[in-house]
Amino acid sequence: MQAKQLYEFGPFQLSTAEHLLLRDGEVVPLTPKVVDVLALLVERNGHLLEREELLSAVWTDSFVEEANLTVSISALRKALGEQADGQQYIETVPKRGYRFVADVKRLNDWDEELIVYERTRSSIIVEEERETNDNETCLIDRSIVAELPGDFRPLSLSQSSALSELFEPAGGAVPLDSRFYIVRSTDQQFQSSVARGDSIVLVKGARQVGKTSLLARGLESARQAGARIALTDFQMLNSSHLESASTLTLALAGLVAEQLDLDVSPEEAWNPKRGPSVNLERYLRREALNKTTSHIVWGLDEIDRLFACDFASEVFGLFRSWHNRRALDPAGPWRRLTLAIAYATEAHLFITDLNQSPFNVGTRLLLEDFTLEQVAELNRRYGSPLRNDSEVVRFFQLVGGHPYLAQRGFYEMATRGVPLSELEANADSDEGPFGDHLRRLLISLSQAEGIRGAVQAVLQGRPCPDGESFYRLRSAGVLSGDSARTAEPRCQLYAIYLRKHLC
Repeated sequence: MQAKQLYEFGPFQLSTAEHLLLRDGEVVPLTPKVVDVLALLVERNGHLLEREELLSAVWTDSFVEEANLTVSISALRKALGEQADGQQYIETVPKRGYRFVADVKRLNDWDEELIVYERTRSSIIVEEERETNDNETCLIDRSIVAELPGDFRPLSLSQSSALSELFEPAGGAVPLDSRFYIVRSTDQQFQSSVARGDSIVLVKGARQVGKTSLLARGLESARQAGARIALTDFQMLNSSHLESASTLTLALAGLVAEQLDLDVSPEEAWNPKRGPSVNLERYLRREALNKTTSHIVWGLDEIDRLFACDFASEVFGLFRSWHNRRALDPAGPWRRLTLAIAYATEAHLFITDLNQSPFNVGTRLLLEDFTLEQVAELNRRYGSPLRNDSEVVRFFQLVGGHPYLAQRGFYEMATRGVPLSELEANADSDEGPFGDHLRRLLISLSQAEGIRGAVQAVLQGRPCPDGESFYRLRSAGVLSGDSARTAEPRCQLYAIYLRKHLC
């Protein structure tokens, strides 16, 4: 924690260093931009902040309308419960801006440490002793051990089991309220595209790069801005849903109807004589778009599963037609529908008719691995198990910016007290911290026809034999690079492990 960055007002504590608002020790879920707005208001307590000043300070890297600020203020008032308890925190100065009017107490360094300890989401407490004249015992949160003043002893291994609940295990989507989520530039680009109401927003990235977590945050931001949200995870669909275009479109309509709470079920509106695409389009237009004035954002995650279906072009062509409708029927309802699509596979390997593809229109975003600076920030959030810049660089060289591997490594070091040297020594072991992940990777490569030779070529320093193999391996998160000629293993750990087993 940085000094002088924790404030208290009413039942709330605001930590600008941790980017957290708490009420009686419990985290209040807010988007990062909303926390930024609150921080500026609280830091300038009692003083007017002009709208233009707030917009330029919070949305520094993008052009946004004043509506974004209005929505953020509305979200803050709801989170602070102004109407419920009668307490006013934010005063609106008409045509000018806003002023934070509640009494604010800026906590000193020691109060700050205690509050940070008390608000730990897991409520796991680690007892450490600090040498003082009174030999007093202090209770602290492990996540700030490296940043507290004074010389605290490092965490003992006997205490590491308690810390496993303090940190989130790697794998799967990162919870919305997680302090371990690293915001990348693509996050802001995605949220801005959805806020503009773009017809199709595409998020492409390798496996386990964080697309689902980004999608979840973008949809939540749109939800707070007043949009109606539907989300379809194609991994959750079973084989019967993917038997034909008819079964898939009916399943998609059912999922949308349930999430948007539509009055008419798809079964009531479906007519087999119309065809699957016409049925889905007609249902969305009549029951969703024409019966609300709100913008609808439909998130489609893991849509790669559809590429293997022989009817994929029919469904993708339907998505593309909704994009075209905006130009052909500008007064129609399709301008209020945004498709947010997350995928990894190279679409051009499966879609030969570009006029039937939604992957070459709309807004296209690329989600890449963490940078060195972002890995260093993640290290700080895990309590700095990497003790200096040199160790951060060594760790980055081992796992690259691979989000899953980075989080898995930090979790191992933070919860078990494993030093970097030990992590490096066991990294490529089947019984090591990354063993289960590496074994699955090896099995996947062994089962993919014609892929083993392509990987062997890259591991031996030669170009990937053909473009199709390169794109498949890059989509799977095995290789990185811009082309088959520049292909290389995604990280040093992959190179070491795969050379041992494939070469």
